[in-house]
Amino acid sequence: MNSRGFEEIEHTADIAIRVRGRSLAEMFANAAYGMACQMAGHPASTDEAAASKTIERTIELTAYDAETLLVTWLGELLYLSEREGCVFTEFDMVKVTASRLRAIVKGGSAAAHRRHIKAVTFNDLDIVHTDAGYEATIVFDV
Repeated sequence: MNSRGFEEIEHTADIAIRVRGRSLAEMFANAAYGMACQMAGHPASTDEAAASKTIERTIELTAYDAETLLVTWLGELLYLSEREGCVFTEFDMVKVTASRLRAIVKGGSAAAHRRHIKAVTFNDLDIVHTDAGYEATIVFDV
């Protein structure tokens, strides 16, 4: 596990990451950063993306449950990344509950692109509450 609360794990055909956070908000932010690293490569590249031509967006979402909210959150970031031609790497999680999210995200052009993510999936997705906070494994279709 790296200092940003995610780790890449082996998956047969797609990309999978395991994310953790002391709170639901921190886990959602770590999941978004983990996805950015899968798209842009090394964390230095993602930090450069935030520093270059900063794009800022406010995202407000609602969903049936936390798992659906997580997939919707990452899917929205993926859509905005495609539309804006950038990678979002800074996440101010204003409010996160099991069914609502409000966040301000910032990003910019990535120096390098690692891989293209087509979609965020529900494959094996289960947000687990642990003694240390929250944990989930997220699978991306590439």
